[in-house]
Amino acid sequence: MIRTRNLTRVGLLAGLILLLSMAFINPRTALAATTGTAPVDHSIFDQLLKKYVDERGQVNYKGFRKDQAEFKKYLELLSRNPPAASWSKNEQMAYWINAYNAFTIQLILDHYPVQSIKDIGSKIQIPFVTTPWAIKFIPVGKEKISLDNIEHGTLRKKFDDPRIHFALVCASKSCPRLRNEAYVAEKLDSQLNDQGRDFLNNPAKNAISPKQASLSKYFDWYKGDWKDKGKSIEEWVNRYSNTKINSSTKISFMDYNWNLNEQ
Repeated sequence: MIRTRNLTRVGLLAGLILLLSMAFINPRTALAATTGTAPVDHSIFDQLLKKYVDERGQVNYKGFRKDQAEFKKYLELLSRNPPAASWSKNEQMAYWINAYNAFTIQLILDHYPVQSIKDIGSKIQIPFVTTPWAIKFIPVGKEKISLDNIEHGTLRKKFDDPRIHFALVCASKSCPRLRNEAYVAEKLDSQLNDQGRDFLNNPAKNAISPKQASLSKYFDWYKGDWKDKGKSIEEWVNRYSNTKINSSTKISFMDYNWNLNEQ
């Protein structure tokens, strides 16, 4: 009887110690312990972007090749840690945006040197079938996915935020600027808004005047996204452009420059 009481006391004491120790655990660490995965640390990618991407968003691909071992560490980190349901919306979005941009860089490195991302793969390219964006080369968890899967199957479908078009960079000169920092949950909203301002006020990508606006093909290709939830292309332009347009502004779309966004 005495032995049983002592064992009970020991069990209670152990439980109390466990509860007290958990009170001092970082909440994110505690969450990871219950879900099996913590949100990815994007600091490796952040350092590489600062090192090899200039203020115009042009990429030093030769530099990335020299630092391939370090870059691979980040890609492997992404591959081993797909987003969990416990992650916040911004944590998941930051993961997928960074994954898209990082694996696009890797796709270029795998075929470097190239003049354009469109030089990769079949000469006759069928959208969603034989383009570089349809190649399933990205290991995430137990499967391999494509850039199309990330953009259309996950980011556009799940998060319904057209600002992703200001952040995803397809390694071409007409793309939005590749930020020389990684996207992170804590700053994601301000980063996406900053990308919108940068993109809409760059005359090489959107030439805007009150009477005539020559916009990026993004506003043509993804017109459904910009008009979702009762919005319009004009509203999105005016949200970020210093020069405002209206319903009488004549809108056209620029030719897309697919040349590599290389320094």
